[in-house]
Amino acid sequence: MKSDGWLGTIRGKPQVGDSAERTREVSERDIALFTEITGDRNPLHYDNDVAARSVFGGLIVQGGITSGILNAIVAEDLPGPGTVFLGVEWKFVKAVYVGDVITGRVEVTAVRDDKPICTLATTVSNQHGVVCLSGTANTYTAALR
Repeated sequence: MKSDGWLGTIRGKPQVGDSAERTREVSERDIALFTEITGDRNPLHYDNDVAARSVFGGLIVQGGITSGILNAIVAEDLPGPGTVFLGVEWKFVKAVYVGDVITGRVEVTAVRDDKPICTLATTVSNQHGVVCLSGTANTYTAALR
């Protein structure tokens, strides 16, 4: 029997219109952990005085923290376990600040019939419903055995 490639997913093969969300508060600890991994020590993330005088008016989190919630959704929820990004096109349209509560959302806009590949509409919004990141992603779901 030939696998359709969607064995690792919780829901089976995704359908156009399926969606998933996750919400979390971002903190200074997130900045420190991201910096430990990447080495990104931009003063906009660390120096209250510099950040306060910037166009942002306060400490902002790295873009990787903002987009990271989408990694969790894709890998854990939709399409689910075994899924990796093939490509993304994201626009960071509003800064995310320390203490913001962000909600990442993905919605399936296309599913290939021949391979376990999806196209997703992606957004990350803050606690006021303002979109901070928007774009698309293509994913591949490896069969987990």
